[in-house]
Amino acid sequence: MARQLPYSTLKHIFARFAEAEPHPKGELHHTNAFTLVVAVALSAQATDAGVNKATAKLFQIADTPEKMLTLGEDGLIEHIKTIGLFRNKAKNVIKLCRILIDDYDGQVPSSRAALQSLPGVGRKTANVVLNMWFHHPAQAVDTHIFRVGNRTGIAPGKDEVAVERAIEDNVPAEYQQHAHHWLILHGRYICVARKPKCGICPIEAWCQYEEKTA
Repeated sequence: MARQLPYSTLKHIFARFAEAEPHPKGELHHTNAFTLVVAVALSAQATDAGVNKATAKLFQIADTPEKMLTLGEDGLIEHIKTIGLFRNKAKNVIKLCRILIDDYDGQVPSSRAALQSLPGVGRKTANVVLNMWFHHPAQAVDTHIFRVGNRTGIAPGKDEVAVERAIEDNVPAEYQQHAHHWLILHGRYICVARKPKCGICPIEAWCQYEEKTA
C-alpha cells in the first residue's frame, strides 16, 4: 500500500484529470433514477457494455417499477440472461420494485441507508446513484478505484470503505463530485491491473507506483 499523497499533490493530479476530461460520466446507460438503480445492480460481476446491451430494449418497455412488475421475473430474465447471475439479479430487481412501490411511492429514495435497504443494492450501488442522479459527492469504490487508490497513493486503504473515506477526506472539495468517475476511467483504460500504461499516464509524475512500465 502506497502512502497517502499530500493535499498539494492531489490538487495537481485532479487538476490534470479535470483538464483531460472536464465532465466525466458513468458508462451505464439509463433514463431515470430507477433505470440507473437497476443498471448498477445488474452490473455486479458484469461489464458495463454487457449490461448496456441487455438493457437497451428492457428500459424501453420497463422504465418504472410498475412496468417492471408487469413484465415479471420471467420476462425480465429473457432480457438479462446474457448477464452473470441473471436469475438472482432478476429476483432482486422484482423485489426492489415492490419495495419502491410499497415504501417509497414508486420513487427512488435519496439516502444511502434507504437505497441499501433495497435488494441487490450495496454501498457501492447506493453511492453511484447518489452521485450520478442526486449529485451528491459520494464515492463509489470498485476494483478499479481500489487498485488506483492504493497503487498511486491517491487514496490508500485496506478495503473499499477505507478507500472511500480516504477520497472523501483527502481529495479537494472542488473535485469530489467527479472524483470516482475520473478514478474509474483511469483504472479502466490506463492504470490497468496487469500492465499499467505508465507511458501515457497523465499523472505519472506524481504516482508512487514503483514498478512503472515504459
